Amino acid sequence: MIRYWLIKSEPDDYSIDDLQRDTTAIWDGVRNYQARNFLRQMQVGDLAFFYHSNVKPPAIVGLAKIIESQVIDPTQFDPQSKYFDPKATPDNPRWQTASVAFVEKFAEAISLSQLKEKFQPEELWVVKRGNRLSVMPVEETVAQKILAPSAGSPAL
Repeated sequence: MIRYWLIKSEPDDYSIDDLQRDTTAIWDGVRNYQARNFLRQMQVGDLAFFYHSNVKPPAIVGLAKIIESQVIDPTQFDPQSKYFDPKATPDNPRWQTASVAFVEKFAEAISLSQLKEKFQPEELWVVKRGNRLSVMPVEETVAQKILAPSAGSPAL
């Protein structure tokens, strides 16, 4: 069973265009325990909505596929990384993530305001005021509505 997720990134750090260019990436640098726990639940074949945050307007801009799960985040061991965790060791890593592959860039981004018009906070967490999670689950019924042609992106 395919599950759906929403992954946020500031486009200045890593954008949908970067993923399209790279074709695959490790979704590293997540340092929130709830988001990390969601990353641990991802399975190969799951789909993730790629969301650009900290821009005007914030929006879902594309789709990625989970191609590897239970990946040890290498940035936790790198003292030069802003994501370094001195409590993490190779024998006892604290941060797991997933690898993603580019699927598509939507012809038109689906803005946060459009999402708020269509979904309630309990349906889609990204529309909840004050939600700062960078990784969150998306129910299949909500994912199908987002992927419907009327939502501004082509159905898969």
